[in-house]
Amino acid sequence: MDFGLSDEQELLQSTVRGFVENECPAGRLRELFDAGTGHDDALWTGLVEMGLPGLTIPEEYGGAGMEILDLALVCEVLGTGGVPSPFLGHVLASLALDMGGSPAQKSRWLPGLADGSRRATWALCEAGSGWEPETWHCRWAEDSISGTKLYVPHADGADLLVVGVEGSRLAVVDTAGAGVRIENLEGIDRSRPVFRVDFEGAPCELLADDPAVARRLRDAGLVLLAADAFGAASHLIDLAVEYAKTREQFGQKIAQFQAVKHQLARLGLDIEPTRALFWHAAYAVDHLPEEAERAAALAKAHITDRGLEVARAVVELHGGLGFTWECDVQMGFKRLMFDRAFLGNPESLRDRCAALAGW
Repeated sequence: MDFGLSDEQELLQSTVRGFVENECPAGRLRELFDAGTGHDDALWTGLVEMGLPGLTIPEEYGGAGMEILDLALVCEVLGTGGVPSPFLGHVLASLALDMGGSPAQKSRWLPGLADGSRRATWALCEAGSGWEPETWHCRWAEDSISGTKLYVPHADGADLLVVGVEGSRLAVVDTAGAGVRIENLEGIDRSRPVFRVDFEGAPCELLADDPAVARRLRDAGLVLLAADAFGAASHLIDLAVEYAKTREQFGQKIAQFQAVKHQLARLGLDIEPTRALFWHAAYAVDHLPEEAERAAALAKAHITDRGLEVARAVVELHGGLGFTWECDVQMGFKRLMFDRAFLGNPESLRDRCAALAGW
């Protein structure tokens, strides 16, 4: 069995990495965040020109027809650069429409999502319940929904929302329609602003009456967050290595001290082996449905746990500078905090895996 990437996948990552390195330096991120925005239309246009919004959308609707692993490889690079983009919510909303939409719904919405002319995101979390499909209480009746969703990423720029509703179902809502109110929430990660969305009899269209669609959507989201966290943690290690090569103490670069060398090596050993976790989880979501829920939950739990430990160590290595606004490290730290909390923290994910195992 070949556990490596194909030539096409390596080219995909290389292309996205080149774009991120050229178009998304840390200085530009600070300018965006100082301006109070969590996205940049020019960055989104660049992602669209590479065909990334339609990566998993079938070719008949203008997409590339690729798999979750390909999305994960892109998310890894976006996490490395801390890219402020609605990409995650957009591709997952597109996935929901592809999995659960009728032929008419797919024909109406997927082409615009594939070419980036329309944006979408997903809305799952509710106060007092959480992220799990079986806990959703947003009410639907005939062709409308009512309720409140929290922590909806990039809702302010979305044309469509894929909303989790009671009965473990999904519905599609046009944000320009009546009965939709969007309110900004204070979040830790400025690259991914989150919103509260209230629905008061908002017109909607239900997707397939199949709870498996909602569960697969959740599992795909866990995988992509794990990949993002892996990229963010790997980048923080690179920053720590570069800092150690330039910071002088006691008359020499601190990278010359054996204790610092050992610390940096341990950080690499904490993160690099976890790459296989999100690769396997991505493959499972596409090809091994009996393993997908457990693999996705454990990948996200373990990678975000290890990633945040790496982030803390990198901040400490930088000393008092590490969490200042002027230091790049704080952006990766906050991105990892978002990845750890969104769709469930490691403790809740491990509890779910234990329940699946009958423990």
